[in-house]
Parts: sequence; structure tokens; C-alpha cells
Amino acid sequence: MRAVTGRAPLRTAIGQWAIWELPRWLRLFVTWVVLAYLAALAVAATHNPLRPHNLETFAVLLAFGITTVELTRRNGEPAGLIKDLHAVWYLPAALLLPPLYGLIAPIPVLLLSQFRIRRTLVYRRVFTAAAIGLSLGAASLVFHTIMHPAGASLAGSPASQLKWAVLAAGCGALRTLINKILVVTAIKGSEPTASLRQLAWDAEGIYNDLAELCLSVVMGFAVGHVALMIVFALPFVILLQRSFRHAQLAGQARVDAKTGLLNAATWQREAHTEVTRAVRTGNPLAVAMIDIDHFKSVNDTYGHLAGDAVLASISAAMRGMLRDYDLVGRFGGEEFTILLPHTLSSEAREIAERLREKLAMIVTPVTDGTENVPLRVTVSIGVASLQASRRDLDELLAAADAALYQAKQSGRNATCLVPDPAPENA
Repeated sequence: MRAVTGRAPLRTAIGQWAIWELPRWLRLFVTWVVLAYLAALAVAATHNPLRPHNLETFAVLLAFGITTVELTRRNGEPAGLIKDLHAVWYLPAALLLPPLYGLIAPIPVLLLSQFRIRRTLVYRRVFTAAAIGLSLGAASLVFHTIMHPAGASLAGSPASQLKWAVLAAGCGALRTLINKILVVTAIKGSEPTASLRQLAWDAEGIYNDLAELCLSVVMGFAVGHVALMIVFALPFVILLQRSFRHAQLAGQARVDAKTGLLNAATWQREAHTEVTRAVRTGNPLAVAMIDIDHFKSVNDTYGHLAGDAVLASISAAMRGMLRDYDLVGRFGGEEFTILLPHTLSSEAREIAERLREKLAMIVTPVTDGTENVPLRVTVSIGVASLQASRRDLDELLAAADAALYQAKQSGRNATCLVPDPAPENA
């Protein structure tokens, strides 16, 4: 009887793990990646005996990796996809040492990040460790398989050293590619509307990856000759790490935490710039204001967490349906604003109407007591375009707000466009 009683709380605790909230295919993907990582660790451990020299080199790299985490701890760790410079320590371990060391390299650093910088969902840290470890293990295996047949060596002639550096760069790029494929697949699975370009292929991200790769190869080359050369690289790595984190945190300061959209202040600042440019160049432009119908009843009936889920699903859908250069932000509460550059009033109405129809089809699963309820909401939209009588952002917002009021007065779940003023008689 006691054994059954003891297992019941364990089953309950396991049933509450956050991983069960993922779609089934994504749970399987995360699970298989972690299992593949554990299998690779087991195989590498049987084929790569521990040698004192390898342990010393790994200890030096690991010590400086941990030092980097500690010295950048005050900068914090942003949520979402994180760009760091830990590969500067990971990749030399994969290149200079057998694959086992590349596989285990991310574990200590990610454990330290979890307990010293920011606690996040455990399965995410585990998956991150598995993705990084597998990518490093693959890069290490390819590098050591090709190195001697290719005549690459750190101890050889300048030509063989150059071959070593080129091969190291190629395997470093392979590591980056494998890691991105695994991580981006997981993120895209949990948020289908996320932009692949922004996640992995934007210009700034590629530049950062290139800088990290070059620094990693230089670090591996230096450590391969004199291990303590790593001391001279530490300040540069910390400086770049701080720069990456500052840019990420500054970017998050522009975003509303609940929706991932621009916050009101950022939206207004960027929208003001767009309106000024449109007035100067004579290009068309429109603004739409969106309000979720009866949103208060959602909070009152299902709770504020359900309301947050609705906000998130509506926001994700809007990001997926709008153009890259459209500005969409959360204006406050359940109200959103969209700026549509290079858009005539008739086009703006079509876009708004398409949004209204698509958003009404979105199902947000919420909990009503113990039951899951598929919740749908509708929106009302007011649209105003740039005209001779509306020449700045405040006037556009006032006109769009008036149109939104008309849409709600007409029964909600409607789109209303402020009519363009009639041309004056000559």
C-alpha cells in the first residue's frame, strides 16, 4: 500500500512537467534529440579513454568558459533565442580533443547559467545541452576523421597549419549549422508563426556567427600551441559577450513581454518616423487600431492566464499575416495598433478585413475548471489613411480610434474605414 502511495505523487509530479504542454511531435523531437545525445555520450565514453594531457587542456578551456559566465552574470540572460560566445570555449575542445570532450563541454556552462544567471524550464536547458553537444560531437568527429588524410597539423609546416585552420573553420561552420537546425526546429514547433529569417538568417545574426567562428578558430590555434594563450583572449571574449547581451536586452526592451509585439512607446516612436517619411516623400500610408471584443469577459470567465494566452495567440497570428515592414504593437490592454507603409486606404481596408476574418478563426485552448475549452474571440478594427487633413501620427491615431468606435457601435466583429475627405471644388 505504501509503495502505491509513493508512486502516485511521482506520477503527479511528472504529469505537471512543462514539456507535456508541447505538441506531441515536438515532445518526440525533443526526446529523440536528448536520447541521441545520451547515446553519443555513451559511445564516445567507450572509445575515448581519458588521458591526463587531454584533461588538462579541457580543464583550462572549461575554467575560462566558467569565468566568462561569471564575469557577464550581471548582464543577465534574455529570454528566447540567446546568442552567446560560449562556442569560443566549446569549439577548441572539440577540435583539439577527442569527440567525448565536445559532447560534455556544454553541460557545466549551462548548469552554471541555470543556477547563477536565470532559471528557465529544465527541459529547455537539457535540450539546449543536447543540441550543442551533438553539434560539437559531429564537428569533432568530422575534423579528426579528415585531419590526418588532409595533411593538416598544428605542428607541421605553414601549409599544413593553414589546412588545419581551414578545416577547423569548416567544421565550426558545420557545428553552427547543426545547432541552428535543431534549435530553430524546436522554436518553430512551439511558435509556428516565428520568422525563420529572424531566427537564423538575419544579417546581424550571420555576422555574429561569423565573428564567433573566427574567434573560435583563432582560440583553438593559440591553445593548440600554448594553452595559457587563452588568458590574452579572455578580455576580448568578455567584451564581445557583453556587447551581444546588451544588444539582446536592448532589443527586448522594445518588446511587450506578453505578446512579443512592439510596446506602445517603441511603436509610437517608429511609427512617427514612418509617418514623417511618408509625408515627405508623398507615399501612401495607413494606420489600423484593433480591439479584442468582450475581452473582459474572457478574463472574468477563464482567468487572466487565459486572457494572456488569447493575447499571445492573436499577436502571433498578426505577426504571421502581416508584411515584414509593417509595424504592429500592443497599444495597451487588449488594443493593438498597426502601421501599414506604402498602403492605400482601399488596400488597408482589405488587409484589415482579412485580419478580422482570420483572427476570428483562431482557437486558443484554455482551461475551465478541469476541462479544456477551445476559445475563439473576434476583433473590431478601425482604419485611417494619410490624407491632406491627417498629416501626423496623432491625427491618424485619432481618426483610426474614431473608426474603431464606429466598428464597435455597429455590433463588433467589424472593420470600419474613415472615409477620405471629398475633394474641394475649384
